[in-house]
Amino acid sequence: MAAQDRVARVRALLDGVRRQGRSALTAPEGKRIADAYGIVVPGEELARDEGEAVTHAERLGGPVVMKIVSPDILHKTDAGGVLVGVEGEAEVRAAFRAIVGNARAYDVRARIDGVQVQELIPPGQEVIVGAVTDPTFGKVVAFGLGGVLVEVLGDVTFRLAPVDADEALSMLDSIRCAQVLHGVRGGPAVDRTALADQIRRVSELVTDFPEIAEVDLNPVIAGPRGAIAADIRVILGSGPPAGRRRYTRDEILASMDRLMRPRSIAVIGASDVPGKIGYAVLKNLVDGGFAGEIHPVNPRADDIQGRKAYASVADIPGEVDVAVFAVPARAVARVLEEAGRKNIPNAVLIPSGFAETGEQALQDEITAIGERYGIRLLGPNIYGYYSTWQDVCATFCTPYDVKGGVALSSQSGGIGMAVLGFARTTKTGVSAIVGLGNKADLDEDDLLTWFGEDPNTRCVAMHLEDLKDGRAFVEAARATVPKKPVIVLKAGRTAAGARAAGSHTGALAGDDAVYDDILRQAGVIRAPGLIDMLEYARALPVLPAPRGDNIVIITGAGGSGVLLSDAVTDNGLSLMEIPPDLDASFREFIPPFGAAGNPVDITGGEPPSTYEATIRLGLEDPRVHALVLGYWHTVVTPPMVFAELTARVVAEFRERGVEKPVVASLAGDVEVEEACRYLYERGVVAYPYTTEMPVAVLGAKYRWARAAGLLGGRS
Repeated sequence: MAAQDRVARVRALLDGVRRQGRSALTAPEGKRIADAYGIVVPGEELARDEGEAVTHAERLGGPVVMKIVSPDILHKTDAGGVLVGVEGEAEVRAAFRAIVGNARAYDVRARIDGVQVQELIPPGQEVIVGAVTDPTFGKVVAFGLGGVLVEVLGDVTFRLAPVDADEALSMLDSIRCAQVLHGVRGGPAVDRTALADQIRRVSELVTDFPEIAEVDLNPVIAGPRGAIAADIRVILGSGPPAGRRRYTRDEILASMDRLMRPRSIAVIGASDVPGKIGYAVLKNLVDGGFAGEIHPVNPRADDIQGRKAYASVADIPGEVDVAVFAVPARAVARVLEEAGRKNIPNAVLIPSGFAETGEQALQDEITAIGERYGIRLLGPNIYGYYSTWQDVCATFCTPYDVKGGVALSSQSGGIGMAVLGFARTTKTGVSAIVGLGNKADLDEDDLLTWFGEDPNTRCVAMHLEDLKDGRAFVEAARATVPKKPVIVLKAGRTAAGARAAGSHTGALAGDDAVYDDILRQAGVIRAPGLIDMLEYARALPVLPAPRGDNIVIITGAGGSGVLLSDAVTDNGLSLMEIPPDLDASFREFIPPFGAAGNPVDITGGEPPSTYEATIRLGLEDPRVHALVLGYWHTVVTPPMVFAELTARVVAEFRERGVEKPVVASLAGDVEVEEACRYLYERGVVAYPYTTEMPVAVLGAKYRWARAAGLLGGRS
């Protein structure tokens, strides 16, 4: 069927359902849609009485499945409306009566169109194929193990729709129990091409018809020679979601350039009174060394902190790139109008008292003003922002001026301050720290578009509670990840699955489940917690990109070696199988009571020369792609001796062009803390008192390298 014809047929069917005031399609209507889109379903007929049921069963031949057809009964099994393996006239008649009787008992007011008589599908592996309309990402297609236990197992993966054939095939290997599809205990493998085709066609259907809210093919019976959807459920939504103004990439980069590299900043609500936000913002800009023009704005003062003050932004001579608002929420709209007439491109809205306190109308008003004048709004309800390479400290919080390659953003002010404290304590150089707050306009995809092109940014880390436009974020992430890592801490994981749904797929598509798969699909590294996000952001710019999967652990303590091995496995990494020649080389430096293999256990009593010799072996051999070092504090090799020799050897090899990621776990007394700082400053990512964190950051580096196309294989 031509694409135009199938769309016209389905459009007419859906319009008819709408005219009847229904949102759920009946099974026969679902079959008509399946036939139009090439979704394979069994032969079936609608029987309105016992006689028709017998006739249809005889035509289909052999045992049949009989199901209630009612626009008011979505879950037929719950209503006792499904019987399987019905054969012969007597059984068919009895089944018809039982199904109708059960349906009436389940819902006395339900409209009953009849009973569907369906061809019995040969046994096979039951899976689910479906699609939902996610509030963040739009149309999302799902695949997982299906049948009556689908919501118990929860083994489902998601992708943005539409998917192509290759992406649909990749979904088959993304569930936890993917091996089942390859055949177990001598059973046949499923027809992967046919199964992927069902996924692809469902994704095309929901892409062509945005009003379709949910689709379920459950179960799909997958066998060695095909995949057939035993049941199809289609649910219509209430209407298209409200549109969001979209900006082009060039528009985003132009406005973000003036925000992050301003030449002139106005502080609206500037003050001479210590303790006021307008005082702190102005003081931080001045004390932070911003070289551009700084204009205090306050109608009740002529001079603020030694600078000429203006009654209105309209009075400021020349162009202004950024207006920082430090006025009460109720005054923002009026002053924003003035900024719009002044053609100021960016407004940084520090005040609270908008949607976060229930004042959605007030937030909508300022958003509309911003759109009308083309002003991009950062906030409201934020701590401000830092752009360190421009010496911009536009915030009422503490100043920060350690320049570096990490860009950080947070939706929460409290998290923003944790970011600031961590950066200061660890001496992590940052290119920017940005608060997003309520995200009335500017959000993560705007920032990511800019940071992806910013030459001062080498890694991006973002704390978020939600995304306003998941597809725009994915687009920005896909453009950025090949150049630099993107790390996300998504809060609110425990809210997954809370929303009501009319299908199994809808029930499974909790917010976190969809976020997890689609962020991974975009190449984003998801951090499990705040400290993980911060440590990943700190470490990834330090570590060279790996060039292969072979990891070798060299340890002075057997216990650390075991824990490090566990961490390697937990992070999806691979311990190298040491070749015989390399094993023999390592054994030359290992005492008889040590252990070769991987981990290489040199034991704690060995002198510095043993650490150095074995680390050299790992760096010299091109078959080894990354080193994990486990150090145990002894008087034979004190912590700083270990740190100095390790840093020296790694630096020597890097000068020779041999760059491999090296991470280290140091166990010992407090001196190991100084040793870790020394190593970190010299390109070896080292942590005291933990075997988990050094391997976790190595795992994050590997995940980025795969997403960026620098390594093949697992993601």
